[in-house]
Amino acid sequence: VSAGMIVSGVSRLCSSALEPFGELERELELHRTYVSQSIQLFILYFFNMAVLVTYLPQELLKLIPLLTGLFAISRLIFWLSYAIGRSFRVFGFSMTFLPLLAMLLWNLYSMFVLEPENLFA
Repeated sequence: VSAGMIVSGVSRLCSSALEPFGELERELELHRTYVSQSIQLFILYFFNMAVLVTYLPQELLKLIPLLTGLFAISRLIFWLSYAIGRSFRVFGFSMTFLPLLAMLLWNLYSMFVLEPENLFA
């Protein structure tokens, strides 16, 4: 996300537009969209991860760095594929969204089915 913010800022400064803060060109729009979507998905990822670590057994906590690496790599793949063309971005987005969905479903299952007595404790 921070690399996207830096590239977005540099793209704005190097823009050939008469008003760099006026109408966005396609390249600037691409970076702005990537940064805003990445921030939104990171917030979802962070809260899902905070709940996930409370319900995971001790031996499965090694999944946390793997899921974090997958999130970072999938966002970079999304950024590169989005730069190539909008039709190619599905792969990168699905690599981000599907693990988030799986974590959300596991969190809901853990909260309401496995340990419903500790939900409000």
